[in-house]
Amino acid sequence: MAKNLIYDIHDKPKFSKMLIFALQQVLAILAATIAVPTIIGLPTQIPAAIFGAGVGTLVYQLFTRFKSPVFLGSSFAFLNSLGVALAYGYCGIVIGSIVAGLVYVVIAIIIKIVGTAWVGKLLPPVIIGPTVALIGLSLAGSAMGDIVKANSSALFGGYNLVSLLCGLLTFVTIIILSSQKRYQMPRLIPFILGILVGYAAASIFTLVGLAADIDYLKIINWDPIVNNFVDAAGNFKGIEAIFSFPKFAIVGAFGELFGDGMSAEVMAATGGAATKIDLGGIVEVIIAFLPVALVVFAEHIADHKNLSYIIDKDLIEDPGLDNTLLGDGVGSIAGTLFGICPNTTYGESVGCVAITRNASVATITTTAIMCIVLSFISPVMALLQTIPSCVMGGVCLTLYGFIAVSGLKMFKDIDLNENKNLFVVAAILIAGIGGLTIQIPYAFAGNGAVAKTIQVTSIATALILGIVSNAILTKVEKSKLNKEAPAQAKESKNNSENK
Repeated sequence: MAKNLIYDIHDKPKFSKMLIFALQQVLAILAATIAVPTIIGLPTQIPAAIFGAGVGTLVYQLFTRFKSPVFLGSSFAFLNSLGVALAYGYCGIVIGSIVAGLVYVVIAIIIKIVGTAWVGKLLPPVIIGPTVALIGLSLAGSAMGDIVKANSSALFGGYNLVSLLCGLLTFVTIIILSSQKRYQMPRLIPFILGILVGYAAASIFTLVGLAADIDYLKIINWDPIVNNFVDAAGNFKGIEAIFSFPKFAIVGAFGELFGDGMSAEVMAATGGAATKIDLGGIVEVIIAFLPVALVVFAEHIADHKNLSYIIDKDLIEDPGLDNTLLGDGVGSIAGTLFGICPNTTYGESVGCVAITRNASVATITTTAIMCIVLSFISPVMALLQTIPSCVMGGVCLTLYGFIAVSGLKMFKDIDLNENKNLFVVAAILIAGIGGLTIQIPYAFAGNGAVAKTIQVTSIATALILGIVSNAILTKVEKSKLNKEAPAQAKESKNNSENK
């Protein structure tokens, strides 16, 4: 067992404990998983996103032979691409996810043939360290935006001091339970207990706000629970209030091709502009997904390098980068077909492993199964949606912080007295934190203005800049220019002695 872990990869906690640990992982990945369908305009697909995340994770675990303790969830990297695909309904989303997944499969086959020796050269610690730190730092704004947000925030400029209090109560509870050494169980489930404390505090303020009609205190929106049980006319929804079937993308795609055409939710999300996919649409979707998938491949390596560092086991070697890529690629395809969007390995899951020191793959597998089961239970889906943003902000303050610190820890292997390393690290951090993106135009309006672009995320852009900078400076280091320096120094020394 790795010295810093309570549960190692192959350890299996007691079933009752494992259910609790799995629920904690669900809560850790919840906010990000449900955010993607909401952002692209398909909030009704939240159960499908959770179901797809569970399916994708199980596929990933099968390909990695249950050796990598990480959960797969909705990928933010493909948000721009999903926007393009949604113009062609579920068919566009399905085709795009297949393209992205096949990119991983092709790269995995190449790696299987040529090996992984090149990975260390392409992505040395001087690139991986700041990139991992950047993943956490780039999410800081989102977490801190959430921690001051309440149901009524829009009424008060978006900032709510009571929400901040609830978020900080969540944060303080998590760090106290994670740091104390007397009781092991609270150390293993600090997020569950932290969320309970934050939710309880937010509930008290909300009840007071409702009783006194003070909007500022209404931190929680319980409408999802109410709407789950009754319709707009106030009638009980029947079995749908207890059990509902997620709307899979593959089912929606078949409906578009052979059924009634575009669904109401797709038309609403696109403002009625969605059209049936044709050859031109297929090409457009491929163009939107292909380059993003190529770049996200490097982020895949960074995530697994970070996880390897945390669990003290090189996942690039065992189960192997080819297997993790296959698991991620095929898992992403499966997660979309039986969900709604492409998946990726989650930093929140990695952060949860780091903080709780529970790297049990059995826990991750149970989390995946739990997500699949919960996606059918309507009241649970509704309840999870009522967890206020400020409470999740308190959770993310710890999770994202641990991701950033994990990357910073890798700096111990980097000599920052060397200008080469200094410039590479600076390029990655400044470009990433500054939000530099690459936007590639691929469609133009009649007046020559750019109509559509492919956007490469700031993290991916910073990673590319780091790789290019490191390659250039390594070339300079090995060039004739540097080789001549010692000779020039020796000549200068001889001249001084002669004088």
